[in-house]
Amino acid sequence: MKEKIMRILGIIPARYGSSRFPGKPLIDLKGKTMIQRVVEGAAKSSLLTDLIVATDDQRIVEAVESFGGKVQMTDSKHPTGTDRCAEIVRSLADNYDVVINIQGDEPLVDARQLDQLLQAFTNPEVQIATLASRKIEMEDILNPNRIKVIVDKNQNALYFSRSPIPNFANAKGEPLEIYPFLRHIGLYAYRSEVLLQLSELEETHLEKIESLEQLRWLYNGYKIQVVETEIETPNIDTPEDVEKVLNLL
Repeated sequence: MKEKIMRILGIIPARYGSSRFPGKPLIDLKGKTMIQRVVEGAAKSSLLTDLIVATDDQRIVEAVESFGGKVQMTDSKHPTGTDRCAEIVRSLADNYDVVINIQGDEPLVDARQLDQLLQAFTNPEVQIATLASRKIEMEDILNPNRIKVIVDKNQNALYFSRSPIPNFANAKGEPLEIYPFLRHIGLYAYRSEVLLQLSELEETHLEKIESLEQLRWLYNGYKIQVVETEIETPNIDTPEDVEKVLNLL
């Protein structure tokens, strides 16, 4: 990949032992494994300096090497993709300004979405950046599996929740008509030094009760810039999700 003024590393965490779909990085999607499709899609980003798969399984290592991708083994005990990314950063001799954690279960990853997020780091004050969308229905607001986020006037996250935020119990009128609700899209990028600091933080009661890792960062005073996007790609979380992706390939 071409050398950029700002050195940016893309990391794709890929675990073999998913509880809901074991082995999913290696499923066949019309002649290519899912991990190959993610790597090839992410590599189209105009801002990435380098791209590497972080895995805990030799089968994934061999699959990535077979199509010429970069891959590195990491500890199988990492609780989050953030921790897996931090291990990669610590192990590399090269230095990178920014690291983007690319989801390994989105075979239709759109490089334009990655670039939208990475553009946030042209502002030297941005520590962490993530994505959100205004495409949200009342069903999403009430669904605990759809994460909501509220932001301040500078587009920094104030809070993330599985509950409807802000609460509209006292709203006069239709909630979606009187407040611009935001649905979180779980793609993150970090300054390299910030990523390493995040991996050293202890779990908090707040993140445990919501089961949202990013609340640990907010609790400890880190700022998360929220970038709005209209680009979304489907992920494969369970075997039932495969058919919808195959129809889009």
